[in-house]
Amino acid sequence: MTFSPADADKILTDNFAPWVLALGLTVQETGERHAVLRLPWSADLARDGGGLSGQAMMAAADTATVVAISAARGGYGPMTTVQQSTSFQRPVVGADVLIHVRVTKLGRRMAFADITLTPEGADEPAATASTVYALLG
Repeated sequence: MTFSPADADKILTDNFAPWVLALGLTVQETGERHAVLRLPWSADLARDGGGLSGQAMMAAADTATVVAISAARGGYGPMTTVQQSTSFQRPVVGADVLIHVRVTKLGRRMAFADITLTPEGADEPAATASTVYALLG
């Protein structure tokens, strides 16, 4: 089954809380074991000093992982975050962030993923994360 960015965008609108949707995430690409989402720059998501809030980036990484796991499974099913570890390496100011998720292991009950958050046009990531999900259905 082909899992398109349009299918993934529908997962976002059908399954996420309004505050997550307010991040403005859009799905740029989906593949067999990966997804790329865009977090648009917004001054509303900036913290004191003008950098993009870490909480916004963590929520975006978590949400993008659901899309990547859904792509790997061929569709959405109930799942929940078990663990997320995020390392911030540099601030993001005035740029959209591209969120690249790679599913590293997809089991029957658990999924693992690595995430890179890179400001558009930058060579180096602003943050990296790893997640573990429990697959509930």
